[in-house]
Amino acid sequence: MDQAAHPEPEAPAPGSLLLQDQLCFALYAASRAVTARYRPLLDELGLTYPQYLVMLALWERDGLSVRELGGALQLESSTLSPLLKRLEAAGLVRRERRPDDERSVTVRLTGSGTALRERARAVPPAIGDAMGLTPEQDATAKQLLRLLTTNVTAEQPADTGRHGRSPRP
Repeated sequence: MDQAAHPEPEAPAPGSLLLQDQLCFALYAASRAVTARYRPLLDELGLTYPQYLVMLALWERDGLSVRELGGALQLESSTLSPLLKRLEAAGLVRRERRPDDERSVTVRLTGSGTALRERARAVPPAIGDAMGLTPEQDATAKQLLRLLTTNVTAEQPADTGRHGRSPRP
């Protein structure tokens, strides 16, 4: 790649409060832009973005428990339950209590939910085209975002202060 056309970005000054220097804002803006790009594609499928994520998880592995689904999507059951109710009302999934444990609910695709998978196959390439990343950039972006998620959600050491920083001596 031509370095003159794309110079290396400069690191922000420590403690900078410039909006453009905030990683959180770059993530926020990118998330909003990507989610907005999904909207017309998912409207054609009759899904919202969170419902699409649920369907992706079930297309990958049908018959997940609500707990497993929440873990895969990093969602609390209080957020996941209304999504599942709407997907069930749309005839895409069904929730079943496990006979051996009434507290556990399994989520299964219906025939309509399974059939929707074929129509959804057009979504990833359309989003990939919109992002305009090379395969290497795509892989790097995913790797960095997964690392960021892992680091931010990792348990903080017991001696950290209220804001996740080590206490000052």
